[in-house]
Amino acid sequence: MGTSRLPGFYKMRIADRLRRLAEQLEVDGEDLRGLGQSGTLPVANADAMIENAVGVLGLPVGIGLNFLINGEDVLIPMAVEEPSVVAAVSLAAKIAREGGGFTAEADRARMIGQVQLTNVADPAAARAALLRDKQQILDAANALQPGMKARGGGAQDLEVRLVPVGANGSAETHVVVHLLVDTQDAMGANLINTMCEGVAPLVERITGGRVRLRILSNLADQRLARAICRIPFDALADFGFAGAEVAHGIAEASRFADADPYRACTHNKGVMNGVDAVALATGNDWRAIEAGAHAWAARNGRYEPLTRWWIEDGHLLGKAELPIQVGTVGGAVKANPLVPVLLRLMGNPGAQQLAAIMAAVGLAQNMAALRALGSVGIQKGHMALFARISCARCNLISTAVEEVARALIAAGEIKLHRAQEILAKLVSQNPTAEVS
Repeated sequence: MGTSRLPGFYKMRIADRLRRLAEQLEVDGEDLRGLGQSGTLPVANADAMIENAVGVLGLPVGIGLNFLINGEDVLIPMAVEEPSVVAAVSLAAKIAREGGGFTAEADRARMIGQVQLTNVADPAAARAALLRDKQQILDAANALQPGMKARGGGAQDLEVRLVPVGANGSAETHVVVHLLVDTQDAMGANLINTMCEGVAPLVERITGGRVRLRILSNLADQRLARAICRIPFDALADFGFAGAEVAHGIAEASRFADADPYRACTHNKGVMNGVDAVALATGNDWRAIEAGAHAWAARNGRYEPLTRWWIEDGHLLGKAELPIQVGTVGGAVKANPLVPVLLRLMGNPGAQQLAAIMAAVGLAQNMAALRALGSVGIQKGHMALFARISCARCNLISTAVEEVARALIAAGEIKLHRAQEILAKLVSQNPTAEVS
């Protein structure tokens, strides 16, 4: 790919944007045709994916621009309904380029499968027996997924935890086996669940206990993704504020999130705006990612931010770290014909690379929100985007959208009825104008 800098992209019609993307990716425009107005999940596919299907609900898919990650330009497909997300993350990525963009990495795709044991007479002895017979258990698990093992993945290690369950005097110690499974480019939920269920009889024989739950954990703390950026103050100047002032405002907001869980929750929602949008566009389970991210945020006994920002030598530095469990093969990736097209836009990353990219997107999304919050406030940046939505609901063509949107912002009232009033006034002033 050439560059993720596509000036004026937002002003183009959708057909022109698709042509521009085809040129940028050096592919036949037909390869991207599925992203046009007819592009959706086929109803037959939807019926095969879930029970009681009655249709397909669409979401806008946009492209996050300007991303430079590990020295390479990346186009970021994002499926999201919130108006400001794609515009904000593209601006943040443009600002981050001034400092060299983002450096990002992710751990290999290692997931945890849990096998819970109850009614264990001597938990400590059971733990010792399980660790003694670790290789036997791993071999049994891998026999259930020989293909994954042959490709270098599969069950690779085993941990045993003793977990008190219950209150005070009635507490019972459960023995919990963790299978550590390298899922490679798959998210891995189904294969891990198969392994957990398959080794359950062996685990019971070794311990004399009774197996209860056998399922993966969505706290994927064995596959963390991280991203950092270093932005010079000058790149942050905007809204009539000096760059240093904006930078210190972002750092102060970060410290607030670290001190207050009420703020940290909203702070992290901003991070997940970006992460979830990429997860949806790439056919991944955003609910699992959300659950894991928030559990990770609370790992120290209090709820903390997923990103941190600080000042160092005339630069604003930011860092994100969170578990991101994604796949680029199997599951919804195969079920939805648009997902492979969107992955191709990104350069067909593997699961590990995709997780790293998503961490960078989350960091950028968070920076965009803090940059506005620490200066003019979040609403100013949202107004133009909400104005455009009101215009769209009036079925305006693109030439009329900008004029009506500007009038809505000037009026300070972003409402459908105001857009209709402004439109009626424009038509009365120029009856021959093309407005619908």
